[in-house]
Amino acid sequence: MKILLVEDARAIATVMTARLQSFGHEVILAENGKIAVEKYQKANPDLILMDIEMPIMNGFEATNQIREHEATLQWAWTPILFLTASDTSENLITAIEAGADDFLSKTLPEPVLHAKMKAMVRIAALRQKLSAANRKLHELAMRDGLTGLFNRRHMDMLLDAEWKTALQKRSPFGILLLDIDNFKKYNDHYGHQTGDDCLRKVAQALHNATESANSTRLTQGAFTARYGGEEFALVIPNASVDSCESIAGSVLDAVRDLGIPHAKNADWGIVTTSIGCAYLNVASDTIAGIFRTADTCLYRAKNNGRNRVEFG
Repeated sequence: MKILLVEDARAIATVMTARLQSFGHEVILAENGKIAVEKYQKANPDLILMDIEMPIMNGFEATNQIREHEATLQWAWTPILFLTASDTSENLITAIEAGADDFLSKTLPEPVLHAKMKAMVRIAALRQKLSAANRKLHELAMRDGLTGLFNRRHMDMLLDAEWKTALQKRSPFGILLLDIDNFKKYNDHYGHQTGDDCLRKVAQALHNATESANSTRLTQGAFTARYGGEEFALVIPNASVDSCESIAGSVLDAVRDLGIPHAKNADWGIVTTSIGCAYLNVASDTIAGIFRTADTCLYRAKNNGRNRVEFG
């Protein structure tokens, strides 16, 4: 376990460090509250042992700042135990109100200290499991269960933030709406299980094309989401019109190159997509407007023979 020990008395810090290390723990030492806050942010300890009276910044203020920092993070909580020579009622109340969790006497017998640290190890292990579970739940809440792309809800959240930034900076903005051609006929002919497999493969092709565009700096921050059914959206903030056209062509080719048989997709015989691309040199009005344009372009692509991109 990684322990941040905050103690300004060198003799006490030396003894406590030796005892904690003998129990097998890593100890990071800070001689005042200000340094403790800095080391906490860098080291991410499993436990903080905090003295009360220290120069520059006392333990109460340091604890306040640590808890304020944790409030800006997801699922962040580090146990803070105050070290004290006199556990007065006033100190206890002030410490708990500052965000501390308990007290430890500086003169605690070694076997009792060892037992306390064993309990803290169990809490640290539980915290890690809980954080991992929360991260997993958060990830699942963002993703479409079938394709693994961002779901519509998370896309809307990201889109609102990107659009707000684009309006503030008067930067360009692009949207691609994609539809798998004759997908209902595909499902009717091959079955829904095969249809699900097709959706997953197309989604992966879109994701790969988007990641490739981002990694080569053709785009920055572009992302793909499942828009609904067999429709997908590709959001391209702060990109040139040439970049939008290039990635639209790459996506069209990527799906074709999968070579998924589609007997009911007339003239092609494989799974293809129709794409509507809307682009603004300067973001303006509402995000709904650019989506309407992309949707109009998508239907124009379908009406003009499918397996193509239309721009607007």
